[in-house]
Amino acid sequence: MIMKVLFALLATFMVLSVHSQIVTPAPSPFCKIEQKLGLGTVTIEYSRPSMKNRTIFGDLVPYGKLWRTGANRSTVITFSENVKIEGKDLAKGSYSLYTIPGEKSWDIIFYNQTNIGGTPDPYEPSKEVVKVQAMPEMLTTSVETFTIDLNNIKMNSGTLYLMWENTAVGVSITTDVETSVMKNIDKVLAGPSSDDYYLAARYYLDSGKDLNKALPWIQKATSMDPKYWKIRVESLILGKLGKIDEAIAAAEKSKALAIEDHNDDYVKMNNDYITELKLNKPK
Repeated sequence: MIMKVLFALLATFMVLSVHSQIVTPAPSPFCKIEQKLGLGTVTIEYSRPSMKNRTIFGDLVPYGKLWRTGANRSTVITFSENVKIEGKDLAKGSYSLYTIPGEKSWDIIFYNQTNIGGTPDPYEPSKEVVKVQAMPEMLTTSVETFTIDLNNIKMNSGTLYLMWENTAVGVSITTDVETSVMKNIDKVLAGPSSDDYYLAARYYLDSGKDLNKALPWIQKATSMDPKYWKIRVESLILGKLGKIDEAIAAAEKSKALAIEDHNDDYVKMNNDYITELKLNKPK
């Protein structure tokens, strides 16, 4: 009887525990924004405190001291492509965004560690990947909730803005769009690559499609880049099309290249296929 009462009390306690969790709005809610910039993406994750009738810069956020640039955990900014911050190179990746606010200038710091619950302790200057100065601007209207934004978006650039109270600070971000676009243009206009022809022919072979179409593709691939695995596919297609002598010649070539590369698997596959072709060759 006592055990039944204990189990009943335990069950009641568990139910009350589940239903006693009170959920309230976060005082500094989390925000995540993503912005395409050039050919890449900039992602910013941060928490947004509000003024709440407080004086911010020079008081709540002191001048001359490292600030997490938001609330709660460190603000994290991620670049999917290499960029320049005010002309300084910053490799693609994720960084904590720290600032040192000042009355006349701010330090903007991209710090090479992101798993930090606020500001690093100790702070390691060696982890400052990029550090630049920016001039604060006075706003004509007040910003109640701390805001990070990417604006002035152009083909290869934008401005990262930090805005709160009556202050805005901006730093330029640029990305090398032209080099990437020109490489892509050259590649596309040059036509399909050897790998493109190989993959198309291999798909036709594996899917049982028209090998008369696949044959010129694989021959184009092997003429551009004569790798033994590509030449093996050529020999398989030739064999299925009944071109036995050509298939044997291609298999022999594939085998020789595989021997040079010390790939015993391809040597064996070609040997087995050559034997099969010779056995089934019409007399």
